[in-house]
Amino acid sequence: MSTYLLRRVLAAIPVLLIVAVFVFLLLRLTPGDPAAILAGDMATPDQLARIRESLGLDRPLHVQFFGWLFDLLRGDFGTSLISNRPVLELVGDRMWPTIWMALITITLSVLVAVPMGVLAAWRHKTWIDHAVMTFSVLGFSIPVFVIGYLLITFFSLNLRWLPVQGYVAPTQDPLGFAQRAVLPALTLASIYIALIARMTRASLLDVLNEDYVRTARAKGLAERRVLFRHALRNAAVPVMTVIGTGFALLISGVVVTESVFNIPGLGRLTVDSIFARDYPVIQALILLTAGIYVLINLAIDLSYSLLDPRIRY
Repeated sequence: MSTYLLRRVLAAIPVLLIVAVFVFLLLRLTPGDPAAILAGDMATPDQLARIRESLGLDRPLHVQFFGWLFDLLRGDFGTSLISNRPVLELVGDRMWPTIWMALITITLSVLVAVPMGVLAAWRHKTWIDHAVMTFSVLGFSIPVFVIGYLLITFFSLNLRWLPVQGYVAPTQDPLGFAQRAVLPALTLASIYIALIARMTRASLLDVLNEDYVRTARAKGLAERRVLFRHALRNAAVPVMTVIGTGFALLISGVVVTESVFNIPGLGRLTVDSIFARDYPVIQALILLTAGIYVLINLAIDLSYSLLDPRIRY
């Protein structure tokens, strides 16, 4: 196991390096000048040249890249061109709203979707199964922003039960945080509930046809024990993949939902930084996203051996 872990960690280094090169070149080749955004519309060519020189944007590309790479190795992600704050500090401030929303969304999705998938597989080809599948299709078909605005209209504007938008840290106001987290979590969970329920149903249907499940039933075990102790554990491997990938996607920032509900998370920071051509922030966010995907994929792979003892590394 330790050899496997070391091999996977070492394999992540070239992946992150390729991502760094790709992002750096892509940003420099994309039209747009950070100096022009900082200087404004009335800036003269001399002013633009001085700003580019102060930001280091007038240096050759390879000098800029290796300078940025050496700073990364020292743990220095640079300074935002727009806010003039250290990038790590800026990302750290915006990370917590996204992490909280991701944790709530995934927890809610798993709690609702797994029982739905199990019920649909257990009652295969009945009205329960058809109802779960219909909900899954709706979850995939309706755009997230439509669900978000529908929830706002019903629960906030008509019933006035919940705030329309905004975010407050749970450490400052736990009740206010919970009230503001309900609608965005429901919006995001609508997709993941549909996805996880569908995957749980499909995986469980495959397992229920296995010989060991028929043997367990022939031994007279209760149907609940057969489902949850024998079938679900072996069907959980593909479900764990979907949950882990969904969590990584949520952590990397869900742009539309954060914009609809005015949540100051990583998704909005990414969009704002792209519009402002804030190169150090964009580069740090994409590298952070790549690192999160690598770590979560590693965690998913390790969880396989816990769920299925036949899998060994």
